[in-house]
Parts: sequence; structure tokens; C-alpha cells
Amino acid sequence: MSDLSTRDIKFLPGVGPKKAELFNKELKIFSFEDLLYYFPYKYIDRSRTYKIKEIDGNMPYIQLRGEILNFETQGEGKGRRLIARFSDGTGIIELVWFKGIKFIIEKYKPGIEYTLFGKPTRFGSKFNIAHPEIDPIDDIIDKAPGLQAYYSTTEKMKSHFLNSKAIQKIMYNLWKSINGPLPETLPAQVIARSQVIYLTEAIQNIHFPQSPDLLRKAQFRLKFEELFYLQLNILRFTRQRQKKLGGFRFDHIGDYFNNFYHQCLPFELTNAQKRVLREIRADVGSGKQMNRLLQGDVGSGKTLVALMSMLMAVDNGFQACLMAPTEILASQHYESISELVAPIGIHVELLTGSTRKKERERIHEGLLTGDVNLIIGTHALIENTVLFSNLGLVVIDEQHRFGVEQRARLWKKNNRPPHILVMTATPIPRTLAMTVYGDLDVSVIDELPPGRKPIQTIHQYDNKRGALYASIRKQIEMGRQIYIVYPLIQESERSDLKNLEDGFKHIQEVFPEFKVCMVHGKMKPAEKDAEMQKFVSGEAHIMVATTVIEVGVNVPNASVMIIENAERFGLSQLHQLRGRVGRGADQSYCILMTSHKLSQETRKRLEIMVRTNDGFEISEADLQLRGPGDMEGTQQSGIAFDLKIANIAKDGQILQLARDIANEILDKDPELSLTENYVLNRQLQKIFKKKINWSLIS
Repeated sequence: MSDLSTRDIKFLPGVGPKKAELFNKELKIFSFEDLLYYFPYKYIDRSRTYKIKEIDGNMPYIQLRGEILNFETQGEGKGRRLIARFSDGTGIIELVWFKGIKFIIEKYKPGIEYTLFGKPTRFGSKFNIAHPEIDPIDDIIDKAPGLQAYYSTTEKMKSHFLNSKAIQKIMYNLWKSINGPLPETLPAQVIARSQVIYLTEAIQNIHFPQSPDLLRKAQFRLKFEELFYLQLNILRFTRQRQKKLGGFRFDHIGDYFNNFYHQCLPFELTNAQKRVLREIRADVGSGKQMNRLLQGDVGSGKTLVALMSMLMAVDNGFQACLMAPTEILASQHYESISELVAPIGIHVELLTGSTRKKERERIHEGLLTGDVNLIIGTHALIENTVLFSNLGLVVIDEQHRFGVEQRARLWKKNNRPPHILVMTATPIPRTLAMTVYGDLDVSVIDELPPGRKPIQTIHQYDNKRGALYASIRKQIEMGRQIYIVYPLIQESERSDLKNLEDGFKHIQEVFPEFKVCMVHGKMKPAEKDAEMQKFVSGEAHIMVATTVIEVGVNVPNASVMIIENAERFGLSQLHQLRGRVGRGADQSYCILMTSHKLSQETRKRLEIMVRTNDGFEISEADLQLRGPGDMEGTQQSGIAFDLKIANIAKDGQILQLARDIANEILDKDPELSLTENYVLNRQLQKIFKKKINWSLIS
């Protein structure tokens, strides 16, 4: 296969320099091998050619063979369309185009036989096909048995005649030029254990399926291989890191932890919190460096677990730091933690971008002398000027908001890496956690503290606003506060900003007797903080905001979250916003406002939100609906993987099998040094040679 990776695509029959340039720029395809691994996105059974006289109103996509009789254009301006009459001798059908009219007339000529493919639609007593695929007769492809592959192309490629059919022809030429079987990329023992077919058969059937069964086997083989090497790479580096990097040993639980546990706990720990603390205790006492991901819904008590882990560090003579993504969140952590630990005499400091120079110098000094036990802050903690006496534990809140390189800089504050505890309130589906966070051990807090009532979620249409405003008034009169969130997906969307500002004025008019504040990302930090503070202190009754409040404000008194245009948010984001309420003992509500016009997928999303409060169920559904690329945080996760055929949302079982087999191999041969694993080493180097290894960072 190595020679295929070095053979330039331009030398393949049917390509040449101009098309090669398009392949390079549009699809990042440079070699024969790149093209071979450019997989179809769908398959259609084109084994049957229909007659026009057979067409009825219930047909899906069909294939016809015949000639164009003539063209005519109808309508003017935007309503202009091109109509062709097409015949195969058994009848006539109209073909319709609404765009690209000049191109169609120049490309297709009456009197020449073409293969046509499209979906017939009935209009009165006639049928037509809109924007059909038309190609000159090509017996090699048209008479190929069974399923025909379809390849994604770009508009630019199509305008240069590089459509799916053209790629299929080029693929046929490529397959013809390969002499003999392809070198196998999986060792014999992995093929036997996973029961996959050989590579040559898989590649042939992914492009030219001999039968639906062989296509399924080809897809399984290629998905398995892709996920297997991804898991092998993650697991191998995780084991190497654990072996090479010893961690600080926190040998004992001392006075700080015990006094806090017996005197300062705001409420009895849940069983889930106790279980997670035991897992962390085992990690930090093992002599190996901890790399743990702590997942738990908003309000599940993650911060308390993190604080008690930090006390383990202090009990053993180490310092600990907690890094949060925003100043507001860092300040809230500082206030709540300072208050909790005040009775046991722990020295806590806050360091953010707003900390004044004199104050900053004092904190820097305290960190260097070891006088500061716990430091809470934002990105300011990773500045080169911040040095520690003995940093033993780093807690990172809302992990996906920090780039991997930023986290790596915290490591360099010590001659030995501190223990790492990463917290997220965005529940990560199991399959995604195994891939994106595959090198982290995962702990889950899946219980809410006692006294918390599940949030009631209601989907309401815009025409029910009168009743909604009456219930808001009632809630405020009972002493509660209200959030109203508008979508501002990107700060540059002016119309969204206008909606927010109009909404703010409207709410002020509807509720003149109440104080309303407004927060959005375009405000200066000081301005934003001042507005937030009005709400936190209870001075303001209603906060009108964009998603900037998704992470960061803890107002136990807020009991209603209204989300305007809820159809414009993803599931995980809706769940995060909902988590801003339900923090006190009162019954809380989340109202999803939409118009009546909703797509089927949007309705499904809103139904899930109304049905469940379970963050993991929601994140699984989000992954299924949107795919891994859109899941919040995965883009910044730092593990760059580009899946060509596998789908993390749908291929969970294949992923588990791949991980199990990778673990079995590494149990026997951690360094992959045995002769039987030569292929594995070679493939890992080839696949991951261009990628930075962040596995040592988490």
C-alpha cells in the first residue's frame, strides 16, 4: 500500500493536473491511497431501468434510459424554469430545472441517448422529475450489478464535471490499476478475534458492492479498523504515561479534611459523592498521577467533591488550584469555598484578569512561599509569572472551555506533574468519553442532593404569552426571580442582538413594577458583572440575557427559566440553560417558547427536554441527532481525530469491541514489540505521524 500513498492522483487515468488540483483543494485527496479511502456516503440500487409507461405516483428514485426531444423555458425572473421532454419510446416525461439553465442547455443535446435518475412527481395527469441526474450511457457503470455508490462532491467540483458519477469512473480506473491484493493493515490475531473480512475485499465492496451483505461486512471491517487504531493509540499512551509519570502520593487524610467533613459540610454527602471521593482518594494515594474526569449535572455537588479533594492535597503539604472559564464563575467559587473553609483556617485567594497589580504581587508571593493553600482563578493562573511552592492538585472546571495547550502550561508549574481533576456539567455520552476523553478515568455524580426537586419543563407556543406573563408575575410576587434567554448564537448576528434589546424593552413595559436587568456578550466585563450582580443580590427580579449565563451564575432564588426561540438551541445547550434554575428547595420551571412552525427533528428535541432531566440521556440523544462534530466542546478537546467512515453516535458497539481488543493486546504486549504486532506499530506511526501527542496532558 505504501506505493499507493506516494503515487500522485494526477497520474491516475481520467484525472490529470486540473482535476488533481480540485481533488487537492476541495477534498484533501493527493494520492491514490487518499482516493481509495474516500468512501461513498450512500448507495442506491440502480440495477433496474424502468420504462416511462411503468411510472406511477408511489415510486422512489428510479432510473430511465432515453432521449431528450426538446427544451423550452417558461416563466420570468425568479420563476423562470427550463422544461425538457424526455422519451424512451414507451411514453414522455417532463424534466424540470429551476437553476443552472444555461449550463443544462449547453451540456445536454436532443437526439443523444442518456441514463437519467431522479424521483418522479405527479402533477395532475402528468409526471415530471425535477433536477434529475443525467449522464451519457456508460455500460461499465450502468450495467454494474446491484448497488451504486454515491460520493460527496462540492459545488466547485460539480461545475468542473467532477460529480459523483465522474468520481465513480475514476475509482473504477484506480481499482483496475491495483495489481493483486492490498497489504493487510490488521494482524491475523485481530482479524480472527474481531471476525472481520480482509482489507482487499472490504475496500472493493465499499466502492463496488457485490451484494448488500458484503457491503455490510465491508462497512463493519473499515469502521472497526478506524476505531481500533484510535483506541489503541489512546490506550497505549495512557499506559505509557501511567508507567513513566509517578504522581505525588497523598498518604493520609488529615485534620483539614476531617474537620471540614465533621464541622463544615452544608449537607450530608450523597452516595454518589462518597463513591467519587473514594475513587479520587484511591488515585491520589496510589503513587501514580491522577487524570480524572468528573461528570455531573448542574447542582449535583461537583464543586464540593473538588474542594474535599483539594483538602486532601493541603493535608499532605501541597497546594491546590481551581481554574474556571469566566471571572464570574471563578468569583462565585471563591466566595462559596472561602465561606465553607473559613472555620478550619485554610488560606484561599482569587486571581483573575481584574486583580489589581498590588494585590496580584501579594498573591504571587504567597504562592511562592506556600502561604496560600488554595488558589481559585481564570486563565490568569497559567501566566508565566504565577509560580507555586508545591502544586499538588489542579481542578479544571468546564474543561471544554480550556484548550489543551492552556492546560499543559499548568503542568509546567512543577518539576513533577500535579494530579488533575477535570469537571464538566455537560454530560458526555459514553462513546464520546471513550474517544475524546479516552485517556481519562471517568467518575459520575448521578444523584442530586436531598431536597432538590426535579425541574418541570414545559413547551409553550408564542400565542400563549398572556398566560405565561401572568404566571411570571405570580412567581415574582412569591419572592422568586426569572431568567429570560434569547438566542445569540454568534455575537455578530445583529438581528439577534436587536431581538434581545427589543425583548428587554418589551419585558420592561409588561412588568413596569419590577426591576429588569440585561446581560450579553458584547458588554464590557465590568458592565456585565454589574448587571449580573443586580440579579445575584436580588435587586433585579428578571434577567434578560443571551447564553452567556449558561455557565456561571448561581442564584438559588431563581425558579423560572424562559428560553425564547428554543428551536434554535441544541439539546445540550438547552439542558445547560435549564440547570441555572432548580438550585433552591422551591419547585422550578423551564419554559421552552417556540412558534408553531417546527421541523420534525426540532419537535423531537423539545419532546426529549420535556420528558427527562437526565443529562446523560439528553447528551446521548444530542449525539444521535447532531453527530460528534457539533457536540459542545469536542472541537476544543485536543484530540484531533478525523473519522472517515465510523460514527461515534451510531457505532458504540463496534467502538466497545475495538477498545476491548486493543486492551487485550496491550495487556500482553504494552510496547507492541512482539513480531506479531509489527503491523500495529507500522499503522499507528502512519496514521498518527502528523498529530501532536497530547495524551500526556489529558
